[in-house]
Amino acid sequence: MRIDDAAPEDLPAILAITNAVIAGTNAIWRDAPTTIEERMAWCRGRIEAGFPVLVAREGDVLGFGSYGPFRTGDGYRFTVEHSVHVTAAARGRGIGLALMEALIARARAQGLRVMVAGVDAGADASLRLHRRLGFTEAGRLIGIGRKGGGWRDLLFLQKQLTQDD
Repeated sequence: MRIDDAAPEDLPAILAITNAVIAGTNAIWRDAPTTIEERMAWCRGRIEAGFPVLVAREGDVLGFGSYGPFRTGDGYRFTVEHSVHVTAAARGRGIGLALMEALIARARAQGLRVMVAGVDAGADASLRLHRRLGFTEAGRLIGIGRKGGGWRDLLFLQKQLTQDD
């Protein structure tokens, strides 16, 4: 398996993964599928802002990950929020871990201080992965999202990337 920067020809696979996650999990709190135009704009925006969009591949794209601004405002410029998604068939093979490790390395190389994760409170595998990587729980927002016919809790986790100045 290789981790590469995403190329334009990877966008259909990124779209397919995203829409499968929307349709089959509670990881993305969105009801309708996304479009290739939305994914193109998202990818272009990330890259133009200096943020990575990575893909994991074994021939085909098996997963992707990226990070971007946590919040607007200059005071948050050293904090990013990430997302990583893997095809259903490739889950449990360490692909999410490899993507996360690559994102963390990129964030450190950019001099970023904190990486934040917003994870559905019922996503046990994702929570285990984040804890394995040293993320700690920073807060829970109760019943703030609706997906799968019910209200969902969102857990915020964070990882310190650099030491204090």
